Amino acid sequence: MGDPDPRRRVSVHHALGGGFVADLLLWKRWGGGVIVLTAATSLWFLFEVAGYNVISFASNVFLLLVFILFLWAKSATLLGRPLPPLPDFEISEESVSKLAEVVQKGANSVLSIAHEITIGQNLRVFLQVACGLWIVSSIGCLVNCLTLAYIGVLLALSVPYLYDRYQDHINPKLCIANSMIQKQCKNMNILLKKMPLSSNKEKKTQ
Repeated sequence: MGDPDPRRRVSVHHALGGGFVADLLLWKRWGGGVIVLTAATSLWFLFEVAGYNVISFASNVFLLLVFILFLWAKSATLLGRPLPPLPDFEISEESVSKLAEVVQKGANSVLSIAHEITIGQNLRVFLQVACGLWIVSSIGCLVNCLTLAYIGVLLALSVPYLYDRYQDHINPKLCIANSMIQKQCKNMNILLKKMPLSSNKEKKTQ
């Protein structure tokens, strides 16, 4: 396949699903975007800058929530008002089945990769996994998980919006970068093919 046409505009809103999340990331719902950005910034400031403890924060939030609900229920009983509109706290079997299916797929993919590395002795998969883990380790040494999540929120609220507005200028540069990456991948594949790789067929013939 060739490089995509840099002049063709992409519907970012449609690519993001075209729902509430797409409107939020593209700042079509300014109120929601401001709330998400403010909440993420506040949490990052509390835990990273002010040094507030996550467990203490969660405990205090739940304590305040329970206190408010208790006072609301007591006052509603005394004054003859309706009780707090709380939903039924139940987890459906369908949601549990979906979660189990997702966990099963993830575990099977991890086991498949481990099988390719150990039993199949696939050098390419080993190098890919090793490079990926090294990149994650390098990023983890620079920033912690909370800061990384906050950076992800900032990128999610900025990159789709900027690309949607300036994709006519960004697409040609992305095409050039894509062609360069494909050339490097082809060179890497040629180099890996020259390396001696032991296969399961050779083991069976021995």
